[in-house]
Amino acid sequence: QVQLVESGGGLAQPGGSLRLSCVASGISLDSYSIGWFRQAPGKEREAVSCISSGGYVTDFAGSVLGRATVSRDNSKNTVYLQLNRVKPEDTAIYYCATRQDPLCTSRIRDFYYWGQGTQVTVSS
Repeated sequence: QVQLVESGGGLAQPGGSLRLSCVASGISLDSYSIGWFRQAPGKEREAVSCISSGGYVTDFAGSVLGRATVSRDNSKNTVYLQLNRVKPEDTAIYYCATRQDPLCTSRIRDFYYWGQGTQVTVSS
């Protein structure tokens, strides 16, 4: 059974940083690409960033350009999203998702394993 579990969310002050983790079980992430998505209240889910099996990162959300860093540790079957200089508009539920394809895409429907999400709230 494939399971993705996100953690690291919580309350952050504007200008601060957060590091989200996504731990996979039931699969080995070596040949999988992993995407980070978020959904703000009242908005559609959007792709934030994605890391290919080879470690190549693509940022999809213009609002996080220069502020987001995605990395992976295949030995721990874990992917990370570091979000710096956070803003109130970063408030959302953050999800990781994976698909058995080494390459990245922003298409939500192409990811078939999803975590339950972790809430990120940016507020002073």
